[in-house]
Amino acid sequence: MESPSPAARIGAEFLGTFWLVFAGCGAAVLAGVVLTPDKVPVGIGYLGVALAFGLTVLTMAFAVGHVSGGHFNPAVTIGLAVAKRIEWKWVPTYIVTQVVAGTVAGAILLVIANGKQGFSAVDSGFASNGYGDRSPGGYSLLACAVVEIVLTAFFLYVILGATDDRAPKGFAPIAIGLSLTLIHLVGIPVTNTSVNPARSLGVAWFAGGSALGQVWLFIVAPIVGAAIAGVSYAAITGARVEEEVDLGVANNP
Repeated sequence: MESPSPAARIGAEFLGTFWLVFAGCGAAVLAGVVLTPDKVPVGIGYLGVALAFGLTVLTMAFAVGHVSGGHFNPAVTIGLAVAKRIEWKWVPTYIVTQVVAGTVAGAILLVIANGKQGFSAVDSGFASNGYGDRSPGGYSLLACAVVEIVLTAFFLYVILGATDDRAPKGFAPIAIGLSLTLIHLVGIPVTNTSVNPARSLGVAWFAGGSALGQVWLFIVAPIVGAAIAGVSYAAITGARVEEEVDLGVANNP
């Protein structure tokens, strides 16, 4: 099977990351809290936002995972490189593409959200992540760091396990998408859930200085969690690591 070209990989990562940030954060910004004229809540709430993020990954992993590996997340790219599922030479290209795609998605979402009179990205938070007074539940920096590390590590364990050569073929996107849904159900009240530096940066640019001042945590913690999983997955599960794999979601497109 012919390996996808660099341009195809970049295009696939751009599309997938764009869709994750636009549709996931868009669900939070546009549909998370909605009131009728009679003040009846009809928004999708935390559950709906969690499903939206999970569905973005599930759909795009099926759509383009066979082209780029379906990372859509710098932490995932780094975790897979640590686990020897992708060559390190691809890591800078993937990360730049993911951050640019997330930023473009955030900019387009801002244009749409500004179509409603009185909307403010800064005042609303614009689906950005935060700790302390910017945490949805007021959680501390330590609590937010721990939850992002743990959730990202388990996200990588699911990705590595679902795409292991020993796993059933073809079902990886379902497991990965559902795991991201579960991650958001746990993490939204704590940090608004990042586990993805491109998702965090994509909206933080537009959410004001406070969001940008805290975004460092949502770059560092997901990468730490992903690296932990990348280092430990093979030892825990007995996976083979002799050969690097450079095609598909990981081993098992």
